[in-house]
Amino acid sequence: MLNLTDRGDIKMKKALKAAFLVTIPVMIGYITVGIAFGLLFQKSGYNFLWALFMSITVYAGSTQFIAINLLTSGAGLIEIALMTLFVNIRHMFYGLSFIEEFKAMGKKKPYMIFSLTDETYSLLCSTKAPEGINNNLFLFCISLLNQIYWVIGSLIGSIAGSLITFNTKGIDFAMTALFVVIFVEQWVSYKSHLPVLIGASATILSLLIFGTNNLILPSMILITAALMLFQKQIVRKTYKMNKGEMKNEC
Repeated sequence: MLNLTDRGDIKMKKALKAAFLVTIPVMIGYITVGIAFGLLFQKSGYNFLWALFMSITVYAGSTQFIAINLLTSGAGLIEIALMTLFVNIRHMFYGLSFIEEFKAMGKKKPYMIFSLTDETYSLLCSTKAPEGINNNLFLFCISLLNQIYWVIGSLIGSIAGSLITFNTKGIDFAMTALFVVIFVEQWVSYKSHLPVLIGASATILSLLIFGTNNLILPSMILITAALMLFQKQIVRKTYKMNKGEMKNEC
């Protein structure tokens, strides 16, 4: 007979296998973009240990790319903290939609909150565990595997950057390309385009007023304020569109 430890191992292996199949697209993206981050971090004077440490403890793709410029430019702690807050403030809303699910995950709850990236959030929202696999364990494995992919990519890029000498100009565009793909996907799948239009308008306005070097904080403040201001309209429009689709299906 199997003891409790063996049963737990079998459940974990099944959950990991199922989660791996679901996370293959994220694996391709995270390893690729992680390599770009590792290369740039290495070329900025930080070896693979720093890349490993940041990818384990920070694990925030866009923020890690921004951190390279902040660290090399000698930015202060307050500036770094504010930049990180506004770049990742969307994660607060991600977490709100998983309050009940994460509460039921016990000791795994802190890690689930920490590991909630854009791509992970998308999978957690759209994927359910296959029959016979614990859903909480399945969701945990998705989050864990996604971070492992990012760490592997960061290490590969950092080590490659230390061994190979080449011009890394343009590699940081990998993160921009990833965001473009996410933008297009969300434009197609989301019912209301108002949040996207608000984000684009606020960014362009900030660019014109503050310039390319100082647009991030003002644009994030404008976007957050505008989304709060038009929250009811966005929710109402989304509700009406969902209701209309349900009538058409009937």
